[in-house]
Amino acid sequence: MSRLIDRSFLTEAKKNKKDEFYTQRVDIDRELQYYEGQFKGRTVYCNTDHPKKSNFVRYFLDNFTRLGLRRLIATGYAVDGSNCGTYFSYTGNPDELVAWKNDELTLLQGNGDFRSDECVALLRESDIIVTNPPYSLLREFVGCIESFNKDFLIIATVNAITYKEIFRLIHAGKIWLGVGLGRDISGFIVPDHYELYGTEARLNDRGERIVSTNNSLWLTNLDSERRHQDIPLVKTYSANEADYPHYDNLDGINVNKTKDIPSDWFGLMGVPITFLHKHNPAQFEIVGFRKGNDGKDLRINGKAPYFRIIIRRREER
Repeated sequence: MSRLIDRSFLTEAKKNKKDEFYTQRVDIDRELQYYEGQFKGRTVYCNTDHPKKSNFVRYFLDNFTRLGLRRLIATGYAVDGSNCGTYFSYTGNPDELVAWKNDELTLLQGNGDFRSDECVALLRESDIIVTNPPYSLLREFVGCIESFNKDFLIIATVNAITYKEIFRLIHAGKIWLGVGLGRDISGFIVPDHYELYGTEARLNDRGERIVSTNNSLWLTNLDSERRHQDIPLVKTYSANEADYPHYDNLDGINVNKTKDIPSDWFGLMGVPITFLHKHNPAQFEIVGFRKGNDGKDLRINGKAPYFRIIIRRREER
């Protein structure tokens, strides 16, 4: 039976800036396995993570030696009436771990906002940013990370693909989607005062409140083998032309599902935004997003389909 998806709490969260959505450890373990070889000798900064609440921090503490990390930094935004954010740094020193276990955290001078001078200074010292940033500040967050040319792996809403600031970087090949998408991300831990929105809201075996969006993805500039796997092309345009209508305002065809991309078409195609989850840059070129030759939304017989990524096949390899 298909599961109903209620994303109203995401809209509410954005409107009211309720951004306390903590990532579950199972989802972190599942995604980080694809990038493990890229952490050796490097400093990881979890810059929107309370050092004791964050499962990202716990993951890197548990795997610090195995990954060969040089340093782990975490800063969290001020909560619970405090005006100061929290700070934690770990270099493998046992005393640092004892302090963390005993809740002996350092307070920042400011509130721990990732844009603050304190946090930007720590950002400059780091190599890889790994976190679940506030969705309401996603554009600013990615812009900040990109301006300092840092590697990163973050969780974002699927709709982030449609943000012009994000798509510009995807189009330029500077960032791309990670492995987990939609239901591959099993849900987020929320504070007790949050309503349990949606039909899949639940309590887990530790009594934590979980909401499942089915509308999130990983966004990164860390490479993985999965990114270089071709999409199998099993359908053809020839003899199935009716399934691939041409746009009114673009010399190209519409493809409703990524799995239906035809193997014998090398012109422009409009595909769903989730195509990016399967995109191999050696197989397809990203040409544009959403607009036809007239600068208006793509149309078929006067009607606009949902957002489309415009792509073109690379030459046969």
